[in-house]
Amino acid sequence: MTTYASDPRHHTSKTAETMSDVRYEIDRIDRLLVEILAERQSFMDAAARIKPHRGVVRDNARIEDIIVKIKSECEKHGLSPAIAEPVWRTLIDRCIAYEFRSYDALKMPETESS
Repeated sequence: MTTYASDPRHHTSKTAETMSDVRYEIDRIDRLLVEILAERQSFMDAAARIKPHRGVVRDNARIEDIIVKIKSECEKHGLSPAIAEPVWRTLIDRCIAYEFRSYDALKMPETESS
């Protein structure tokens, strides 16, 4: 389970006065993002385990549903959709590729070499 533990926050975007302050906070946030993305990735393994066949790994309707939800969250939090949408589309694409590998590792019989 993710704990979201990191170094303490020292500044906000309004209180940061030096590039060192800015870099500290960016590095802190990046550590959090890695932890959160690792948790998200773990659910790709769960999906690979649960899905009944390889053909349902990519779900285009679900992808568009995620994008709609992300855009809604952008409005609430002041994140530019021009940043969020391509980031999430790339994230989803890479997660699907990961899920295919996970699915194959779990469910595809090993082929014997000749």
